[in-house]
Amino acid sequence: MVDFMLRLEKVPNELRYIIEQLQEERRNVDVDLQQLDWELVKELSLHHRVYPSLYTRLLEFGSDIVPTDVIDFLSYHYKRNTYQMLYLTGEMLHLSQLFSTRQIPLLFLKGPHLAKELYGDSSLRTSSDLDVLVPIKRLKQAEVLLEEQGYIKNDYIQTVLGDWKWRHHHVSYYHPEKKIKVELHWRLHPGPGKEPGFQELWDRREVNKSNDIPLDMLGKEDLFLFLIAHGSRHGWSRLRWLVDIKQMVNLEMDWQLITNILNRYHYSNVVGQALILVSQLFNEAIDEKVQPLTLRGASRKLAQEAIFYLESMINLHNEPVPNEVASYHKKHLFSLMSFQQKTLFMLSFLYPYPEDTELLRLPNKLHFLYFPLRPVLWLVRRLRKRVIL
Repeated sequence: MVDFMLRLEKVPNELRYIIEQLQEERRNVDVDLQQLDWELVKELSLHHRVYPSLYTRLLEFGSDIVPTDVIDFLSYHYKRNTYQMLYLTGEMLHLSQLFSTRQIPLLFLKGPHLAKELYGDSSLRTSSDLDVLVPIKRLKQAEVLLEEQGYIKNDYIQTVLGDWKWRHHHVSYYHPEKKIKVELHWRLHPGPGKEPGFQELWDRREVNKSNDIPLDMLGKEDLFLFLIAHGSRHGWSRLRWLVDIKQMVNLEMDWQLITNILNRYHYSNVVGQALILVSQLFNEAIDEKVQPLTLRGASRKLAQEAIFYLESMINLHNEPVPNEVASYHKKHLFSLMSFQQKTLFMLSFLYPYPEDTELLRLPNKLHFLYFPLRPVLWLVRRLRKRVIL
């Protein structure tokens, strides 16, 4: 990719320094350590959730290079994270056994097991919650099971004509005593969009037997594509998501299977974006079977667009998101879509929204009328919004 280089001039020196430390073979970046803002380094390490790996790398230096207070800061958070990961692992094993007893298939998407799989050590990756996937036909049973364990549903989805099944992809549960959040998925990603069904993922699953209780998790190839789709949807605004991909490209994977899946579900440009970012930021070699993805003009454009999220500490999870960031992110999300995905996305606007029921309440047996009324209701809402502004 010598004919294409990412423009990184607006990325803070402190983040470029962190990126250098996270490379397997560190390349010197043009950063003057004397001018480095170590307080910003600490802040960025927390924001990007990379402080465990950064801590182990900076331990190799003496205090004449890295200030002692920086090491102490990272050490404190590293130890806290280690306890957190052990705690979450215990709950993950408990849930696995519980669901198995009730014969509800359960796939773990993200959580402490990822740290062990990708980094070889559960303390080297952060995780704030557990993400699990169940077949949609067993969703209600899974919800009842969590509630029996003391979990409380955190969010309630407004829906009309069953649109929750494809517009949304998970609900959140929180245990007030254990202080643990579980995201219960019935899809990998929010819709509309094609994705592998549960049975397909189940058939390719891997079983982690490192503990007394086995854990069913996504196969490496499905995990690779899931993490890429998830990270890209959030603009790679946390470096940890890219570091995960960096770790995965070094694993033995069936690249032909990956190519088949991404072609089937139209992930090519997004995967190309991730590979370019990993290759250029972390100096990682890319398998020749998927190197053509990095040569795509769309992939290169998307990769450069993602640098916007590294130029400042953007948090898409905290509302309200600044207008300029929200506007940029909305456009970027659309640009991530393939032609087929954009077509499906545009067509989805013809399907009624819960807001339509708020504007015009109809009895359930007449909800089908929201389809022909949808354009009119959308126009009325737009006009009302303009009047308010």
